[in-house]
Amino acid sequence: MGVDVQEFKIGSRLPITPGMNSWRPHATNPTAWHAALAVLASVLAIFALLAAASVAHAESGGFAAGYSGETVETPSTPASSAETEVPGVTSPSGVTTPSPTVPGALATMVGTKAIAPASAPTVVKRLIAAANHIRTTPYIWGGGHVSWVAKGYDCSGSVSYALHGAKLLTSPLVSGSFMTWGEPGPGKWITIYANKEHVYMVVAGLRWDTGGDENGETGPRWHNAPAYPKGFVVRHPVGY
Repeated sequence: MGVDVQEFKIGSRLPITPGMNSWRPHATNPTAWHAALAVLASVLAIFALLAAASVAHAESGGFAAGYSGETVETPSTPASSAETEVPGVTSPSGVTTPSPTVPGALATMVGTKAIAPASAPTVVKRLIAAANHIRTTPYIWGGGHVSWVAKGYDCSGSVSYALHGAKLLTSPLVSGSFMTWGEPGPGKWITIYANKEHVYMVVAGLRWDTGGDENGETGPRWHNAPAYPKGFVVRHPVGY
């Protein structure tokens, strides 16, 4: 059908013939709208679950929640587990009690390895065994904080590793956090010396430290030399 443009005026209705439908919007399909709303609701539910999982991870001790605001020795870029795994070094929780021991209440050194005293509690023997496990690794800033298994350890990472092996610590701490950990003063078996820049400990008479080697080598090592307490807060694990 043709329409005479000259005769058509704004606001007039087009002529309708039996072959044409009325000029009106098509009715919306309710089924299609319901399907679209269902898809949108599913997407929103997925985003809500992801957000809840992220919060739960942090609250349960994820990396972001494992530190108390102290930034000393915390790596700026966390290493992946693949980057920190090294053959021969395992999680301290799997280290067994050392054998043999030496008589008395003081540990001794055979080469670079510490031998626990026979009269020491099992906790102390486990700590020494765990420390021995990483005693030849190098110093690496941030080592031991992202994963217990690392290519190297910093001061707080090595102290945390040994304490975790003794089941005295569940997650690694930075050096400043040890200033308020445990109880004040020296312990009978384990004494920790901490400030915001460094931490080390003395276990059954031997010093566990990442510094102080005569040959300039750095990394977690046992030392016969005594503690240097000036400038450090002295703490110890409860009961030890």
